[in-house]
Amino acid sequence: MFDQFTVVTEPVGDSVALSAIFAVLPLLTLFVLLGVLKVKAWLAGVISLAVALIVAVAVYAMPIGQAVLSATEGAAFGFFPILWIVINAIWVYNLTVESGHFDVLRRSFERVSPDMRIQAIIIAFCFGALLEALAGFGTPVAITVVMLMALGFRPIHAASVSLLANTAPVAFGALATPIVTLASVSSGANPDPRLTVDTLGAMVGRQTPILAVVVPLMLVALVDGRRGIRQTWPAALVAGVSFGLAQFVAANYISVPLTDIVAALVSAAAVVLLVRVWHPVTPADLGREPEAAAVPAARGAADAELAGPGTVRAAAGARADTTSTAAPGLGGSGGQTPPGDPRIDETAPVGRHRGDDDPEPRPTDQVRAATAGGRRIADTPAEVARAYAPYLIIIAIFSIANLGPVKTALAKEPWTVKFAWPGLDILGGNGKPLSSVTFTLNWLPAAGTLMILAGILTALVLRVSAGRALRAYGRTYAELRYAIVTVMAVLALAYVMNQSGQTNTLGAFLAAAGGAFVFLSAILGWIGVAVTGSDTSANALFGALQVQTAARAGLDPLLLAAANSSGGVLGKMISPQNLAIAAGAVGMAGREGEIFRKVFGWSLVLLLFMCVLVALQASPVLSWMVP
Repeated sequence: MFDQFTVVTEPVGDSVALSAIFAVLPLLTLFVLLGVLKVKAWLAGVISLAVALIVAVAVYAMPIGQAVLSATEGAAFGFFPILWIVINAIWVYNLTVESGHFDVLRRSFERVSPDMRIQAIIIAFCFGALLEALAGFGTPVAITVVMLMALGFRPIHAASVSLLANTAPVAFGALATPIVTLASVSSGANPDPRLTVDTLGAMVGRQTPILAVVVPLMLVALVDGRRGIRQTWPAALVAGVSFGLAQFVAANYISVPLTDIVAALVSAAAVVLLVRVWHPVTPADLGREPEAAAVPAARGAADAELAGPGTVRAAAGARADTTSTAAPGLGGSGGQTPPGDPRIDETAPVGRHRGDDDPEPRPTDQVRAATAGGRRIADTPAEVARAYAPYLIIIAIFSIANLGPVKTALAKEPWTVKFAWPGLDILGGNGKPLSSVTFTLNWLPAAGTLMILAGILTALVLRVSAGRALRAYGRTYAELRYAIVTVMAVLALAYVMNQSGQTNTLGAFLAAAGGAFVFLSAILGWIGVAVTGSDTSANALFGALQVQTAARAGLDPLLLAAANSSGGVLGKMISPQNLAIAAGAVGMAGREGEIFRKVFGWSLVLLLFMCVLVALQASPVLSWMVP
């Protein structure tokens, strides 16, 4: 049962083609369950894992014990470091919501400009990237959609803008969780020493920044057509270029986990500075002051007709006096206040927020005036500084942890421990143990652990009591319970496929495409994210396949691995999960197809651009871009 196992590539009739029919079954199962049958992601992951185990044992003759142990190692890696990053990052975000400082940060962005096209750049692109950097997994779309609707965007436009903006930052989302996953699965399948978090992050940082330059231009085109591009292109270019440059510099020279945080803050600061000295021509239908805005009633606004070509404003009947009392949370189910929605207690002293478990008013805002349409809120400089503090704390902690001497010290025992997974005994085709059977427990320098430290400091700065912080931490686990099962199941599936030889088989089969595969590699990642809704999951599923195919076809494994992640980000906007989140957040549940049609063309255009870029990077034209 626990006998040693040697990976085989052609278990069926010594034929790669016949073996590939069985090797692809777990992936087909996952794709059909998610994309066709609309099965819940966690259940689809568990069922697909079961199929992978059956194929490993019945077709590849992998001992049952070794197959189960392989799955347990994958599940463990799914929790640490992957979910360990995500859970603790979202906890830090929840602390800002708990204290009311998320609202302060939101308003500081909203007040940059009354022009809704500029607001789309600031909120959907810049702030959405910051949320992606910390949390990912649909959080940016859920939050920015509500914020855009609060500013008067029509539901379908708010959803489309948020989905399109959630592209360039995805590969480095949740403190570069997709890159960490990609490094793990690809380095275990290919001996290339460059398949590390740092080098893979650097390569992705030479692909997605180019996307970042054009995404803000696409956003203003989506909001206001050609007029939007003509009138606001300076702001769009400043946002895109500054984000792209910062993303490149951070990924290559500062810290891969910090990449999106740095890029988001730099881009936001650049746009803020620009609009201080330059103001676009703002049409009357796109120039509402944010302080008087409130979230329109989701259903009524969703059913409203467009006021005219290029107009994204809320319907006249869905003004500030029609606020939503049942805005959905991250799951899009409705019936609860979304994260970041300000809760102003009408009976509390003016200028105070009050939470359900907080008997004392929160000194986060000063309400100076109220209008028939809602309250006008002005924040003190001290509160604005506190709102930005969590992100500055994170940057400081990660910067210190990535200093050469500190990083080297933390990579040694007792802070980092490496050990062979108990009982797992698998040899590669070369007769040597697979590198993936060694588990690295970097319990202190792990990004998730650093986020806990950042969370503790954040709680102190934002004056969140220990009890409230612990309750928020518990709620974070409860909110993510299905995501936890999903990620652990998908990583277990990836490990079983990799260590049984199923991925090897698919790699050998795809290698028949030869040099043409370099053009297709980004499409593979796009399909993976479109189906699973996660760049992390797509990298876990296809990362090893990409590098094994590259080795067989004589292509650069680093380039193809990075292409899987960079191409994958463009599938995020059309994934059923993200579409459901966006539709639920704007009260269009069941009408995901309308949003899909709005963004599908943009997704294809950007994907084609990425395919061409990767092909050029594999040629002498842009080969100098590969580390």
